[in-house]
Amino acid sequence: MPKMKTKSSAKKRFKVTGSGKIKRKHAFKSHILTKKSKKRKLALTHSTLVHESDMNSIKKQLRII
Repeated sequence: MPKMKTKSSAKKRFKVTGSGKIKRKHAFKSHILTKKSKKRKLALTHSTLVHESDMNSIKKQLRII
């Protein structure tokens, strides 16, 4: 039986923490930055955790479950 492959898009976008939570980066930080405030851009820089409702879907893509 062949091994299950992870989704390449998911492994590029998400990281699993030591406690099993999934980290993600914010969107809307790649272009058209001139009209966004400094405060808004700084807030988008920091990574955050994936919402619980999306957790199962991402774990399936990463083949954690």
